[in-house]
Amino acid sequence: MSKVHVYKRDHINTDEIIPARYLNTDDETELAKHCLEDLDVDFVNKVEAGDIIVAGEDFGCGSSREHAIWAIRGAGVQTVIAKTFARIFYRNAINNGFYVIESPEAIEKINNGDELEIDYKTGLIKNETAGIDIKFAPLPDFALEIIKAGGLLNKLVKNNH
Repeated sequence: MSKVHVYKRDHINTDEIIPARYLNTDDETELAKHCLEDLDVDFVNKVEAGDIIVAGEDFGCGSSREHAIWAIRGAGVQTVIAKTFARIFYRNAINNGFYVIESPEAIEKINNGDELEIDYKTGLIKNETAGIDIKFAPLPDFALEIIKAGGLLNKLVKNNH
């Protein structure tokens, strides 16, 4: 089971996920120390490996930066569930081997601190705290293969050997 951190707002941008002042490294552990600090200064003290972020529409909008994915993953976050994602963030997540879930109803049915279990293959979020299930469209097989390989580059290298 995974604990949830809910941010009930839309348009959380990549500069809020990882501020530009920290883009001088690609080290996920270092980036993780500053994940969401301009949105929630205590996030890095609260987050634990396997936790989940839930947010509104257009998560990851703004500058195209893979650092946003690296910071979230480095903080130990298992997945981000949002109403919608900025398209470049969504594709960066998959290309970097990070599973994201689009669910229009999750923000209304999941509260901060709830415990979830996710079946990525069937597209089911079980909110154990509230005792409800939320369905989502699972990622297509090609995206799952990229994520399973650890990212697009790893998949391409694997396919060429």
